Amino acid sequence: MNLSNTQTVAYLASNAGEAVQQVNDTQAPMAITVDGQVRAVVQDADSYRKTQDQIAMLRLLALGKQQIEQGEVLDHDAVVALLTAEDDAR
Repeated sequence: MNLSNTQTVAYLASNAGEAVQQVNDTQAPMAITVDGQVRAVVQDADSYRKTQDQIAMLRLLALGKQQIEQGEVLDHDAVVALLTAEDDAR
């Protein structure tokens, strides 16, 4: 994460509108420090959503890998048979 944009919590408290505008304009996160330590990150909503979507995709990939390693897979013919059976049931 690029933490080149760092501000104090006091700055955020007195300039919240400007801080929000800045992260929206730049789509770069703003690190917020308390006593010289980064304690929070302010991020624009679109970037946050993208990050959450990426995390969800990584979780799905990890689950898929785990299922493959455990042998919980179906070959093509089995999947086609399942889908055909579902269509026939409708």
